[in-house]
Amino acid sequence: MKSKKVVVFISLILAMNVVQQQTAQAAEPAAIKAAFTQLVKNNNLANPAVIVVDESTGEVIFEKNSLVARKPASVIKLITGAAAYTYLSPSDSYTTSLWMGIDTKTAVIQGSLDPWTTFSTTQADKLKRTSLGKFAYSAMTAIGKANAGDYEGTTLYYSNLYPQDVAALKTYFKERNLAIVLEKVSDNQAKELSLNQILTSTSPTLQVITDWMMTWSDNVLAERIARSAASAAGFTRDYAGVAKVFRKLMTGLGIDTKNLVVKDGSGLSRENRVTAQQISQLLMVIARDEKLGSLITGLPIGGVTGTLTERFIETAPSAIGLVRAKTGTLNGTTNLAGYVESENKEYIFVIIADKHSRSYTVTKRVRESVDKALGKIAKPLLPLFLPVDTSTAISESVTTTVG
Repeated sequence: MKSKKVVVFISLILAMNVVQQQTAQAAEPAAIKAAFTQLVKNNNLANPAVIVVDESTGEVIFEKNSLVARKPASVIKLITGAAAYTYLSPSDSYTTSLWMGIDTKTAVIQGSLDPWTTFSTTQADKLKRTSLGKFAYSAMTAIGKANAGDYEGTTLYYSNLYPQDVAALKTYFKERNLAIVLEKVSDNQAKELSLNQILTSTSPTLQVITDWMMTWSDNVLAERIARSAASAAGFTRDYAGVAKVFRKLMTGLGIDTKNLVVKDGSGLSRENRVTAQQISQLLMVIARDEKLGSLITGLPIGGVTGTLTERFIETAPSAIGLVRAKTGTLNGTTNLAGYVESENKEYIFVIIADKHSRSYTVTKRVRESVDKALGKIAKPLLPLFLPVDTSTAISESVTTTVG
């Protein structure tokens, strides 16, 4: 006979040796009103526009200046995302390919207006983005090989590329003293001019791209996505088209567009205007709509991801992981709009502080004040536990007899 020591599952031991620290209670309306009354009185925020809504009932718990048109900054990307999911498909992807032309003096890029393209090879490799730098190098190499290094009279045809990408290609060839002329053609012409495929690249889905845009507030992606949505809705692929598709979207969702001013899809324009109420109503639709609800996965998480990675950690640790929201920042503007969990409830909030001092110190104070206000609402659904010293339990064992 011999004996053998069997270690008890650590997870079971830990579960048996924890004590409940505190049962979380959802923030009451009175507490929310008190927290946000204090927030709007803060002189640093300079009379902000604020609204807090119970997501489950639609009840407005607190509001101030919620019908006044203010600068949204990147909070407008919420509308961009909603437009993308309404007029495009989250499962869409974009393919860009490079071909040797039917004439050895030519090459062809068949584009798809892929918003995910970049000229940075490093960024492309890291984020799985289509690298136009790699396309430029491959085109240069293929044309050079086909013509014994003679680039005189060579042409790179292209379709469906963004103006910024075309400019980057021209710069690439110019810096290398290559006489490669770029010429724009239609989709059909690009196909007719192509002979043998050299390189192809397909983007992730639009949902992945949109998530990145929301999480990191990528302005280039936002503009490209907004214009693609405008085009898909039958409008022009420009700022005017973006304004029209945003209005069509909001109206279709039952949101009044009075006072809505749209000058771009990224929020960089200081002429953009929205009301806190409009954004709160959009957030309500997003929370309740199966398709638009996917946008929530891309929202930064307080103290965890994206543009909120550094927020709440020191200012309101209790809110870490419980706030999902879109930031919006310009000089003199510090906004936040999204959702905060409070035990078994969720609140929609919109805070637009677009009139404060442009100093770094004031901007920092505004963020801290907003974080602390949300920290007074945020409560985890599950009760918090504090583990006791388990070193003794973990070292203990059970002796069994093995025949």
